Amino acid sequence: MKNLILLLLFIPLVSFGQTTKLEANLPFSEISEYPTEFSQANIVSRMIEGLGYRYYWATKSLTEKDLNYKSSDDARSTLQIIEHIYSLTEMISSSFKNNEFEFTLVKGTYNELREKTLLNLKYIQGELKSNPDFSQLSLRFERGGTKMEFPFWNQINGPISDALWHCGQVVMNRRASGNPLQSGVNVFIGKTSY
Repeated sequence: MKNLILLLLFIPLVSFGQTTKLEANLPFSEISEYPTEFSQANIVSRMIEGLGYRYYWATKSLTEKDLNYKSSDDARSTLQIIEHIYSLTEMISSSFKNNEFEFTLVKGTYNELREKTLLNLKYIQGELKSNPDFSQLSLRFERGGTKMEFPFWNQINGPISDALWHCGQVVMNRRASGNPLQSGVNVFIGKTSY
């Protein structure tokens, strides 16, 4: 019995240690210093960094109750919103990989989706700086049997803005489910006081 009690006490510590280790390796816990010059790459990169920071904190420490929360019967759950944001980052990434984006059903655990989304945003940010000629980037996908192609402009008002919108939904849902955003998160400054 004593061994069982010790085991039950040890399991959460191991799980917490793994989460903390994973958390330490994720990007966007804060926003870096701003660049010294304005360029299209720096401006869009800063937008992605702002999205990454918002997403990092909006999705940090969500509980099962938070993930299942829906504002109404016909609304997406918080986990479904997180799946959608991941899909949007895949859509943005496709431009830099010169791939046609494929609309597929996204599934994964909360931790997997959170990590993949943040890493996608880090990849996008890096690619923005190494591909300064956005005129060569396009967004390609097939919808309803029709192939479509759009210039990079549509990334800004499309998936980038959409992902920002949905980060706000995650924050709203977590507040409504009783787990508000950690105090000290400052999206204007891009730093968090603990």
